Amino acid sequence: MTSNLDPAIAARLKRSPDGLVPAIAQQYDTGEVLMLGWMDDEALHRTLTTGRCTYWSRSRREYWVKGDTSGHVQHVKSVALDCDADTVLVKVDQVGAACHTGARTCFDEDVLLLGK
Repeated sequence: MTSNLDPAIAARLKRSPDGLVPAIAQQYDTGEVLMLGWMDDEALHRTLTTGRCTYWSRSRREYWVKGDTSGHVQHVKSVALDCDADTVLVKVDQVGAACHTGARTCFDEDVLLLGK
């Protein structure tokens, strides 16, 4: 698929074999990690240009804008690449739940280790 992503950004990305990069959504003011989704070049382009998080659904094989059906919108505050350019960090203002289960974050339910 063709993308409108800035070629300079596209050239830096290190994608998985299926053309995706993990995208971590984090609450911009508290640092709370909300969820992980997947983006291809076009999803990243849409996220950068619309101010709303757009992800690629690996199961449905289509784009989805967080909140379009649930109302639980992610308003983009900043977007950054990690040092290896293989992960995107999107700082957002989350409205409502981030997790499809209805939880605020996808990382509340199954804590494997709690620091001492």
